[in-house]
Amino acid sequence: MTDKPSVGLTTRQGHPVYDNQNTRSVGPRGPLVLEDYHFLEKITHFDRERIPERVVHARGAAAHGVFVPTGKLGDEPMERYSRAKVFRAGTETPIFLRFSTVIHGGHSPETLRDPRGFAIKFYTEAGNWDLVGNNLKVFFIRDPLKFPDMVHAFKPDPIHNRQMNERFFDFVSMSPEATHMITHLFSPWGIPATYREMQGSGVNTYKLVNEQGRTQLCKFHFQPRQGVRNLTQAEAEAIQAKDFNHATGDLYDAIERGEFPEWDMFIQVMDDHEHPELDWDPLDVTKLWPEDQFPLRHVGHIQLNRNPKDYFNEVEQAAFGTGVLVDGIDFSEDKLLQGRTFAYSDTQRYRVGPNYLQLPINAPRCPFATNQRGGQMSYHVDGAEQGANPHVNYEPSNFDGLREQPRTGQPPRTHWAGEVGRQRIERTNDFAQAGERYRTFTDAEREELISNLVGALRECAAPIQEKMVRHFTLADPDYGRRVAQGLGREAPAQAAE
Repeated sequence: MTDKPSVGLTTRQGHPVYDNQNTRSVGPRGPLVLEDYHFLEKITHFDRERIPERVVHARGAAAHGVFVPTGKLGDEPMERYSRAKVFRAGTETPIFLRFSTVIHGGHSPETLRDPRGFAIKFYTEAGNWDLVGNNLKVFFIRDPLKFPDMVHAFKPDPIHNRQMNERFFDFVSMSPEATHMITHLFSPWGIPATYREMQGSGVNTYKLVNEQGRTQLCKFHFQPRQGVRNLTQAEAEAIQAKDFNHATGDLYDAIERGEFPEWDMFIQVMDDHEHPELDWDPLDVTKLWPEDQFPLRHVGHIQLNRNPKDYFNEVEQAAFGTGVLVDGIDFSEDKLLQGRTFAYSDTQRYRVGPNYLQLPINAPRCPFATNQRGGQMSYHVDGAEQGANPHVNYEPSNFDGLREQPRTGQPPRTHWAGEVGRQRIERTNDFAQAGERYRTFTDAEREELISNLVGALRECAAPIQEKMVRHFTLADPDYGRRVAQGLGREAPAQAAE
């Protein structure tokens, strides 16, 4: 890349952009506001950048299966925490689980260093629940305003169409909150061996809601019963030389053999407040919740036992959204979750069409009836099978139209008061958990991490190398020293934030 004079950032309407890092929210931790024109224009344009391939998560494989709950959250009755019927003992819920790589295109090798998508559609008796996550439990950014820029940096250059480590680390070096995710991604955990042998996580913070409307912050996790196995860079390259579909083939063949993969499902819970005793914000998606303080509690398991009959109709047209929740599970004020909740369903309406929910892979398995009509590729009227009056496509009505349903429990109540503006959360602590993660690695894992980072950063300009070494040093002095040594640079004597 060449240095050129800086040009001031504006919106497409020509308005100057004064803050491109933070969405507008009610106070630093509060929910986002719909009036954030800059965010809405930016994210809706981003949602429409690819036709028809997914902008992210394009390369995928999937299978059908079932979720079997224990009826408990660890040793406690689940009803104390959530009234969601999907967790009720004695039930079995059909699921569809799609695995994917994130950044690369639909025909890219499955051996590339990249997070893996882990998206589950639960067809519950109370409507669909989509849990859209990754194999790694943290993410690169905490604010959705930065998402289009992040993906642009990670995608190919718009001129010569080559992906470059310099573009990737240029963005990352200017986003210190990404240090934790980078430490995960460039370690041996960055390339899962197969889809069957990788972890899953909802990544974002949600809320569980019980019958009385009491809420608890929560995170969802999945641990493979097959065990966790990852690839070193050398192992991945050896596989890629012979097979760039290895993970898709492994999943399909295992199910065809009757070796049905399974994962145990766990939930972490935390009281629903700000937790001033922590030096990081529990709503920050770049952070882990330490398991010694917030243990993983077992709630059930999933099994995949049937392959798709047609890849396009099921895997490619499957549409997930973080806003697809059931009663008993609710949104937290996690900013990235709130941004994803708008963007994911918006991009499905664009990619698959306004009636994507009429497709069998996306439609609920329970009765459903709406007053929504028409649109491209509509082929039936919601609720006609249940005898809804086709003449009354509105509500309220004095005639025999659709009626509001009674609540099943007290609604969750959240009060927010604060100044509306672009503001970041106050407890960022961008480097501590990255350092903790580095220190938990074995010697071999550290060697692989350093080797991978040095190999990638050698392709980057000196200012980018300098910033990344500084970030790694802030995480752990040994971490920064070893990366600097590999690059032939001097590590900072004392890195200061």
